[in-house]
Amino acid sequence: MKYQQVKLLKDVEFRRLTGVRRETFELMLKVLRVAARKRRKIGGPAPDVSLENRLLMMLEYLREYRTYFHIGQSYGVSESTAFKYIRWIEDTLIKSKEFSLPGRKALLKSDMEFEVVMIDVTESPVERPKKSSGDITLARKNAIR
Repeated sequence: MKYQQVKLLKDVEFRRLTGVRRETFELMLKVLRVAARKRRKIGGPAPDVSLENRLLMMLEYLREYRTYFHIGQSYGVSESTAFKYIRWIEDTLIKSKEFSLPGRKALLKSDMEFEVVMIDVTESPVERPKKSSGDITLARKNAIR
């Protein structure tokens, strides 16, 4: 779905589709607009897809784990272009420091208790057909030289 269609959805439906709240989406756009302005000052061709749609591409990739080819076909760009757009957005959001997950130490210090379930998986033999001497074709020693 393109951004023009997605922005008409209710907040609950927007979150179900994208995986983020509308406010978070707008905050991401704000960070990306600043980075895009800096990037445009350097020069180069204008992107084929709007910034909102590029952000949707990245969210679709993360949420649905669609292939770059499939996302590119949905937005009318090539597979490599979809990869570049998604990679740039991910890197830009990570560099902004506004969107980060807590580190391992923060999780260890938290008061949450985690329940771990261990499953013992043992190897089982694979059933293979028995070898019989009739199935093997032997070559003569004279023929091999």
